[in-house]
Amino acid sequence: MSFTVSALTGDRTERYRQLIAQAEALVAGETDRIANAANLAALVFHALTEVNWVGFYFFDGHELVVGPFQGKPACVRIAIGKGVCGTAADTRKTQLVPDVHAFPGHIACDAETRSEIVVPLVRDNILVGVFDLDSPQPNRFDDVDRKGLESIAQAFLNSLDQVAAAVAPGRDTASGNVVDSEPPTR
Repeated sequence: MSFTVSALTGDRTERYRQLIAQAEALVAGETDRIANAANLAALVFHALTEVNWVGFYFFDGHELVVGPFQGKPACVRIAIGKGVCGTAADTRKTQLVPDVHAFPGHIACDAETRSEIVVPLVRDNILVGVFDLDSPQPNRFDDVDRKGLESIAQAFLNSLDQVAAAVAPGRDTASGNVVDSEPPTR
């Protein structure tokens, strides 16, 4: 597969529209979540300015575990409900944090991070993980970023293979219960 990253032009909304189209094209036809998460983290890390970490944490049925990312080494495990990532996973709501030092219970994986946005990844009422971006700039992320990054997260979720999603452990968003599915028999 050959993929060309195109320079983004226009205002921020237009640049996100272009980035979303690139993200959708990048994951088209590929169902492996690790491959798609790795490529999307690289794409977004290199497309956006003033970010020092872009990546994924996956829910293993008990906690969030670091997945593919771009940036400095990261915290490996994050409890549900702890820090910005754990809060996004617990509430199933995007967390847009202008100053991480003011966020109760913030987990400082990189001391240079000043602001953060975390988009929960939920498919069929099951928590898959979170899509996390950090910036060394306070107030780096806003509603334009939220909308754009939620669309990129949706492109990732849309790329997941139905069978892979069915066998992955997760958390039912309605009840909050951990769900462990058995692999289908063939």
